[in-house]
Amino acid sequence: MDLFNQTLNDFSTQLAVSFNTDIFETNVINITLLLGGIFYLGSNALSESLSERREKIMGAIQEAEERLQQADTRLAESEKQLEQAQLVIESIKTDAQTTARNVKSGILTDGKTEIERLTATAKAQINTVEAKVRKQISEYVVSLALKRVTVQLEGKLNSNLQQQILDRNISKLGD
Repeated sequence: MDLFNQTLNDFSTQLAVSFNTDIFETNVINITLLLGGIFYLGSNALSESLSERREKIMGAIQEAEERLQQADTRLAESEKQLEQAQLVIESIKTDAQTTARNVKSGILTDGKTEIERLTATAKAQINTVEAKVRKQISEYVVSLALKRVTVQLEGKLNSNLQQQILDRNISKLGD
């Protein structure tokens, strides 16, 4: 041990720092006891502080995971609602197209029916007008024929012929 002290002393004289090897004089035991007590007492406080911090962090992580799960659930619900809304939109589009086709078909059918009705009415009116015109022409032709026959008979008809026509018509009435 002497050699060790001598080496240390030589070393310390060269550095201008001295190393005191006397344990009681340097208070190494007190410092060791103080440091041991600090570690013993401080470790409990430090472990409690670390435990609290760990619990807070774990709570924050759990809360974040719960919020993530809630967000995932809301996202899934929103996607499901979006799909349902898209199905409803498609259904409405299909119904609208079907209704439009039905309305178009109904309008075309009603239009055809109306055209047929108007055509029939027009034909009936034309036939009525034709009949009236034919009747008027016929009446005119008959009146002209009667005038002509009257004119011819007046020129040919004498009293003797008139008497014969009257007698014949009277005898026909008697039969």
